[in-house]
Amino acid sequence: MAGVSGVVEADVVVVGGGPVGLVVACELAGWGVRVVVVESEVVVSERPRATTVHARAVQCLVRRGHLEGLAGVRGGRFSGPGSVPGSGHGSVSRSGPRSVSRSGLGLGSGAGVGSGSGSGVDGGVVFHFAGIPGLVVSAPGGEPVAVLKCEQEVLERHFEARARGLGVRVLRGCRVVGVRQWRGGVVVTARGAFGSVVCRGLFVVGADGARSVVREQGGFASRVYPASVSALAGDVRLEVGGSLVTGWHRTERGWLVVKEAEGGWVRLRTVNGAGPCAQWRVAPTVEELRREVSWIVGREVAIGEGRWLSRFSDFSRVASSYRRGRLFLVGDAAHVHFPVGGQGLSTGLLDAVDLGWKLAFAVRGWAGAGLLDTYDQERRPAAQRVIDHTRAQVALMRPGPELEPLRALFDELLAGGGEAGVLASMVSAQDTVLPSCGRSPVYWEGRFLPNVALVTREGPTDVIALLAGGGPLLLLFGQGDAGGGFEEQARGWAGLVRVVHCDAVPGLERDALLVRPDGYVAWASGREGREGPAGVLEEYFGAPVRVGEVPVGVVG
Repeated sequence: MAGVSGVVEADVVVVGGGPVGLVVACELAGWGVRVVVVESEVVVSERPRATTVHARAVQCLVRRGHLEGLAGVRGGRFSGPGSVPGSGHGSVSRSGPRSVSRSGLGLGSGAGVGSGSGSGVDGGVVFHFAGIPGLVVSAPGGEPVAVLKCEQEVLERHFEARARGLGVRVLRGCRVVGVRQWRGGVVVTARGAFGSVVCRGLFVVGADGARSVVREQGGFASRVYPASVSALAGDVRLEVGGSLVTGWHRTERGWLVVKEAEGGWVRLRTVNGAGPCAQWRVAPTVEELRREVSWIVGREVAIGEGRWLSRFSDFSRVASSYRRGRLFLVGDAAHVHFPVGGQGLSTGLLDAVDLGWKLAFAVRGWAGAGLLDTYDQERRPAAQRVIDHTRAQVALMRPGPELEPLRALFDELLAGGGEAGVLASMVSAQDTVLPSCGRSPVYWEGRFLPNVALVTREGPTDVIALLAGGGPLLLLFGQGDAGGGFEEQARGWAGLVRVVHCDAVPGLERDALLVRPDGYVAWASGREGREGPAGVLEEYFGAPVRVGEVPVGVVG
């Protein structure tokens, strides 16, 4: 933050410049909101972190245009089902073994599966559940890839460049030491190499990770689940006699995950089911990792140098509320869980998309009285569900013969198709249904609208293309508005809500849908006599305004 000191004025202060905080910033800036991001790291970290973005997060990001310009993406969409931006591997394999190794790991008799994620199969991507391979994550036709494999470092650089291009001020090398809110706004104090900087604004978004200063100083309570297992991670160089087979491996003592990394490094993850680590605050050493790997596999494994060593566990936490007045939490600041299934980054990115447009509307004066409260109502239950099923996966991963029948059952379920589809939808968050504004909701309300092909008065298009304009949509199908007056009801929000007349779409079975900027349906027409969209429009966007009061140029 060369030369930065003094006072910075903004509408919203985002604490934390990781992918989640930067997507919040992009969302806000895209609506003309002044944003400053305060980040403690001077540069983007190259330390291995998340590599998976699941289907619903990808779908929302594409609808909001946030993947525009990312390698492997054309026009905001992926160029092919095998695209793996930033991985350096080009296309992915179209097949792979199902069984997980239960052998002696590297003795030449057994083989583990691949990474357990990212391998393509017809109609989906092979993933895993509790280390059991065979879970196929797919997405509806017309959608982007079901699983985006991309290093977090690549995403973070991409989102930061996008944020800066939208006018976001990013202050790197600034450690936040104070967060205070008052009736008229917020004050964030940070310290860096050039002194202190004070950021003043209307709202603060805490995207500052598991050790969130915003959460602690903001007085957010949390529900906590203590650790029951210990785990280590790091990149190492194996010495002569230290060969390990790539893949997921389970033994009677725990798990070892082995993955090849660039430059001859080997990326290791261990899970010890004997209990939590008593010295979890102490940084691990190469020798500790060597002993743990050797103990789990039941033989000595020769390890030389190591880098990026860390320890983790299944400790889980979810904030009791994601909002306290003018303070909001997103990502790991709001929720943490065991990183099995690769859902942490995706859950945080969905937080960012949900909060971003709502907070922007509130700042611009376009929000209904309760719109900001819907962020907590929609996203906190989603995080709780992730915590619940990751804890279930940890239970399945525990060593012990008493769990063999249960593991065998899940192996059959994953191979069977139907039940595996339920698990795949859960892991990818494609089963999410949001609370409905309506008193008697009908189908589609609260559900995500797939990227269906549409024929409008202007010609052929689809949902992603229409949402690229940024604003909510009122889609009127066929002659659906004849006698319904839906377009007339929406006239009071004409500068904000775009009305689009389309041909009828088989399968939707609705005359009209009100679609939020993130792709979820806020209102759907139903049986004769059902109220039109005016009530929901007012709940979301406040009282109707005269045409032209909302700058049309902002929403495209």
